[in-house]
Amino acid sequence: MSASSPRIAVVDYGAGNIRSVAKALERSALAVEVTSDAAALAHFDALVVPGVGAFADAMASLRAKGIGDALTEAIAGGKPYLGLCLGLQVLFESSDEHGTTPGLGVLPGRVARFPANQALHVPHIGWNQVRWAGAHPIAAQLPREDAFYFVHSYRVVDAAPSDVAGATDYGGEFVSAVARDHVFAVQFHPEKSQSAGKRLLDAFAAWLRAC
Repeated sequence: MSASSPRIAVVDYGAGNIRSVAKALERSALAVEVTSDAAALAHFDALVVPGVGAFADAMASLRAKGIGDALTEAIAGGKPYLGLCLGLQVLFESSDEHGTTPGLGVLPGRVARFPANQALHVPHIGWNQVRWAGAHPIAAQLPREDAFYFVHSYRVVDAAPSDVAGATDYGGEFVSAVARDHVFAVQFHPEKSQSAGKRLLDAFAAWLRAC
């Protein structure tokens, strides 16, 4: 991998929010290209998968474009992966949104809606604290707790404890970040999280250059 400017693919599978993510990565001095070409993903140094919207729609698009298989192959080969919001959720085995939809199955666990609770507004929208855990090099560069911007109605459940890199309280604790080897993913939106988001993407850039 280039020590000065790793080539980053921002994967466009029709889930939106792509350009703002690309701009945020460029502010962290990364060379970014937006692509929907599954075959091209093998030629990048790292993959960033953002997204907003419904899990089932996202997985249908990933499968139809051949991107799902390209992502699992890249991850199995050790290519760095950063997932944002839906980019985190699709890593798991399934989601309960609009029926049961299989995910990529990279990590054990599933995605489920926040429980019905009159005191809990769903979707979870706005700033909330993330408490970092574990020893992943990205999290190790960050304050142990910081506020990020969330927009989601579903969250990961039944994750392997060893994969949990961050936790947040909203009607109880939920998984807000995961990490395993060269995979790092967050439920929130760094591109909307001002200085905290910039710190995270800077840490991602520093990690890539050290890989």
